[in-house]
Amino acid sequence: MKLIDLLENITVENKVAPDFLNLKIKGLTDDSTLVEKGSAFIAIKGYQSDGHLFIDDAIERGAAVIFGEKPISNKLSVPYVQVPNSRQALGRLSAVYYDHPSRKKLMIGITGTNGKTTTSYMVRHILEKFGNTCALIGTIQNIINGERHKTINTTPNPLIINQVLTESTDDYVVMEASSQGLSEFRLEGIEFDACLFTNLSPEHLDYHGSLEKYFEAKKQLFHKLKKNGTALINYDDEFGKRLAEELASDGIKVKTFGQSEGADYQIKDLSSSPPAHLFIEDQSQWLKLPSPIAGYHNLYNSALSYITGRSFSIPSAAIIQTMETFPGVEGRFNIYKLENEVCVVIDYAHTAEAILNCLQTALDSTENRLIHIFGFRGNKDKEKRSEMVKISAEISDMFILTLDDLNGVSSSGMVETLEILQETYGNEKGSIIPDRTSAIEKALTMSKPGDWIVITGKGHEEYKETYRHPVTSDKEAIQYLSKQKFEV
Repeated sequence: MKLIDLLENITVENKVAPDFLNLKIKGLTDDSTLVEKGSAFIAIKGYQSDGHLFIDDAIERGAAVIFGEKPISNKLSVPYVQVPNSRQALGRLSAVYYDHPSRKKLMIGITGTNGKTTTSYMVRHILEKFGNTCALIGTIQNIINGERHKTINTTPNPLIINQVLTESTDDYVVMEASSQGLSEFRLEGIEFDACLFTNLSPEHLDYHGSLEKYFEAKKQLFHKLKKNGTALINYDDEFGKRLAEELASDGIKVKTFGQSEGADYQIKDLSSSPPAHLFIEDQSQWLKLPSPIAGYHNLYNSALSYITGRSFSIPSAAIIQTMETFPGVEGRFNIYKLENEVCVVIDYAHTAEAILNCLQTALDSTENRLIHIFGFRGNKDKEKRSEMVKISAEISDMFILTLDDLNGVSSSGMVETLEILQETYGNEKGSIIPDRTSAIEKALTMSKPGDWIVITGKGHEEYKETYRHPVTSDKEAIQYLSKQKFEV
């Protein structure tokens, strides 16, 4: 590809000599160590290092052109293209270099605070059961051409996304869109046929600064819809209703669902107890829609998945039948029934609203005690912690505060935080056991037949900290510790 072709939709802030415009570009990278002869290197100022400091290294490795957002005073041996924003340029350059692969796929993007992962797996299940192939890019893993790959970020950088879309032979691509990924232009140049909104509550405010900025970051996804694309939105959510109204005023096609008056797909009679289900109105008919994962919040995930299937012309009867066979999602309200008739739930819930939904579902499922184990991530959303403790103190019969990812905070510092939270917002139901595996062991030891133990925060994730027992996840902890007393 020639440099002049690569500059499609790129704002250039300096003069590039005409002689350079016919340069052949043989690759793109934002990592100077990956530069090969003929590559374009995009210098990005990151949080830990500045790509502009590695421009000389990139040239030595054979870079044919450099893109960056900072003015360069010294003359380089290759052309330098100054752009307003290097991250945004990386997205646009990636889309052009790979010939806009998202335009050749049926693309579905999902955003919101809670429910993105569960909804993405439900939608993929519906599409594949109806005879399609479907790639998935998200929090737990990426699934491309049926092969599973570990993922680092919920939303990868645009180079990876475009490479993956180019390699994929799948009919559909379902992608989770994080607010941070949207803010950092990781989806720049990606176009969607449908964009889904689950809900919005306070999260990542340490990054965004305010709830309003968090909402605006989420909203960016819906301006990446293709010309005939559709926004599918939870109309019962305060921010969802606002989003629907703002998008409609911008001329974007919107379909909503909810119990609220005015929703395009009305839902009613929501039953979160197994077998969970709701009724949804479709073409003047009320249909019973099963929700394969327990919980009030998962009823909304099921409804959103249903209207997504319908937006791609999948018959309602096929969707309903398919939902009955959904196997669930790793780390999302996974229930483990122990031999002593204790039920253990492992869930990724790490916001106040998610914990409320999770604990309420467990409470509705037991007539015995509810024991909750959870912690907080260091340097993350400190303002939501008190509400999480209040909710657990109100709903649980007893709760144990423990450690989650420390993210550089000392264990003693986090324990001190737990003590303050317990003293200020907890009650006599609460205790503190810093070692996460010991906290789980304590809950198992004190449990009685019919009790439910809920462990939140980590879900599918492996531990980053080292604990007393030789396990790497909440699931492993349950399996290992329960074998000392009874079999799973």
